[in-house]
Amino acid sequence: MKPNVAAAKAALSHLDIEDKDSAIKAKSRDFFWYSPVLKDRLDHVVADFVVSPRSEAEVIEVLKVCYAHDVPVTTRGAGTGNYGQAMPLAGGCVMHLQHMNAVKEIHPGRVIVEPGCLIKDLDAACKADSDQEVRMFSSTWATASIGGFIAGGSGGVGSCTWGSLRDLGNIIRLRVVTMEEEPRVLNFRGEELARVSHAYGTNGIITELEIPLAPAYDWVEMFVAFDDFMGAASFAEELANQDGILIKLASVFEAPIAHDYFQRVKPHVTEGQSVVGLMVAPHSMDGFETFLKRRPQAGLIYRSDASTWERTPGAVFEYGWNHTTLRALKVDPSITYLQVRYGFPGHLGLVEKIRDMLSPEVLQHLEVLRENGKVMFAGLSLVKFTTEERLDEIVRLHEEAGAMIFNPHRYTLEEGGRQTVDDRQLRFKKEADPKGLLNPGKMIAWDDPDWSYDRMYAYPKLQSAG
Repeated sequence: MKPNVAAAKAALSHLDIEDKDSAIKAKSRDFFWYSPVLKDRLDHVVADFVVSPRSEAEVIEVLKVCYAHDVPVTTRGAGTGNYGQAMPLAGGCVMHLQHMNAVKEIHPGRVIVEPGCLIKDLDAACKADSDQEVRMFSSTWATASIGGFIAGGSGGVGSCTWGSLRDLGNIIRLRVVTMEEEPRVLNFRGEELARVSHAYGTNGIITELEIPLAPAYDWVEMFVAFDDFMGAASFAEELANQDGILIKLASVFEAPIAHDYFQRVKPHVTEGQSVVGLMVAPHSMDGFETFLKRRPQAGLIYRSDASTWERTPGAVFEYGWNHTTLRALKVDPSITYLQVRYGFPGHLGLVEKIRDMLSPEVLQHLEVLRENGKVMFAGLSLVKFTTEERLDEIVRLHEEAGAMIFNPHRYTLEEGGRQTVDDRQLRFKKEADPKGLLNPGKMIAWDDPDWSYDRMYAYPKLQSAG
């Protein structure tokens, strides 16, 4: 261990420090291995030590000590991100926020919570207190932390109604600690939120969140089968455009995804059937049933409140978003995925164009999303991985066709987003992290402002601890 790292660890030894090598390695990893490209690049990465603060005061202490000793700090929630967001590329300290999990205040329409709270526990607390629920969450609801979702996610279950995380109103306030000689505590609202939301903890540590809530419902979860994929996609879009029917999820799976990768669904579909997964509010079921009857091509095969299946499938949302990829990987380890934006108004035509070009090498998995009030699709396509070169070619074909790729085979903010610098985040990093010690290697604009994006960025200080 480098002398400065050893000195920082010693100075923090009165806190909750992880000493076991196996635990340090485990807490240095997230779900980067969804990508064979990232697995090849990052599999060896490990922190020098892990510390788990129990309060904001201890977060400040960790940042102050590590600043004094020039030790990098990578913040981690539950480690369910897929882009390598929580991987400590330069070693140093992983600051694990598992102990900061208190639900502090619940009010009508909003909740104040610490970042380490699991989303399922936050949901449970809000339902028990006031019959409210979190408006939007990742498919890893049972294991993901709310802070990790805000810092590393972009949308999820609920986005069909509420849009993306960074849309106005989906975050109310973030409390953030800077990494300076004397760390500051700042509260961000409004325009300021974009400085640190979806910034991977590169320019500040979120210690408290205030987010909106909605009334809680016993959602009716369903699978609807179609012989035609574009019919399934059109059905999901049309349903999401029914203003009087409240939904929380509409996922579309091209055949043979449901048959090949959803083990509990497989007995109820043919290999050639595409499937839509839904969550509909109970009071909207009369409207939904009328909508369904008008579309004879749609076959309802599962309904959670009236199931005849010998083995129920569990939560339908755990088949959507990136759980689709996880289920496919368990059956076929050669599967990986892409994240695609099919923007309004040409989304259906673009989906069909890409499918005609690349299926079955690339199987369509769509999630209904609202953007600026318009229904469109996020694609989390399943890709049969062969080579890195072919994967890059598939990305290029999408982009040439007009689809935007948020590349999950890159570990930097810019390459996993729009391949442009977010000036707000860069400016705040210069202010809040002057030594560049927070989650290094994830912001190209900090490391190499003239980067051309003509190839995958390789962080020059990438190393394993030792």
